[in-house]
Amino acid sequence: MAAELEELTVSAASEKKLRDAMERLLTGRPERTDGRLIKENLYKEAGVSRATMNRAANILVEWENKSAGPRPRDRIIEQLKEAERKHTTTIKNLRQKIRMLESQLTATSTTIGELYVENQILRDNDTTRNVSPLRQNVSKSPRPR
Repeated sequence: MAAELEELTVSAASEKKLRDAMERLLTGRPERTDGRLIKENLYKEAGVSRATMNRAANILVEWENKSAGPRPRDRIIEQLKEAERKHTTTIKNLRQKIRMLESQLTATSTTIGELYVENQILRDNDTTRNVSPLRQNVSKSPRPR
């Protein structure tokens, strides 16, 4: 009977304001507060006094039950944390790929250098050898016999 008396002291307009405010806060669409799910924001969002909110015992019980679950801000934080985990994984994979490509580049550079030296040797243009190729006479005069 005490709960019924407390309910009677809250006007229907105040109760509607509190319920509307509760709905806005729980859905993450606050108009007058920062959106945290605390009692202070409930009465401020409703535009009623703290005493009026405290007299609405049934609304406070409902608020406690509903605000204990996942909160809109918590969902956003969880989404951001999940995005961060995905980005961290992507960064890790990209860094690993960069290391692999750098090692391939080093191996390829070494191979190209070795092939260049081998080509110089095959063309007799090796500057590290002390052998000079014989010059051939390319003139069209007949050779002495």
